[in-house]
Amino acid sequence: MAIIIAGYADFDMDDVSKLIQTARAHIEGAYTEKGCIHYIWTADPFVPGRLHVYEEWVEEADLAAHFSDHWYKDMGAHLAKYPRKGSDFKKYRVDLIEPVYDDTGTPRADFFTA
Repeated sequence: MAIIIAGYADFDMDDVSKLIQTARAHIEGAYTEKGCIHYIWTADPFVPGRLHVYEEWVEEADLAAHFSDHWYKDMGAHLAKYPRKGSDFKKYRVDLIEPVYDDTGTPRADFFTA
């Protein structure tokens, strides 16, 4: 069962691009961990100082290992260098994954391949 982490952190700065660039080693390091499918940080184009995070992990054990790995701890230390105003992160268990578009190219809200 896949796990997705999605959320944001607001920092006391107008532009988080330097924060993201200087975190490159931590982000690339997470990709070397077992079960890491996606580990993405991006600046919000409309909210100054907002950093969006999206992660996807194969299973719970992989995420647990990530939380105890140095990449996660080093990333936390990196983020602690910047004054944070708030954050909201959530994790989601995913029991079914399907494409958005069917064979005709039509977007589907229903789950149609099961």
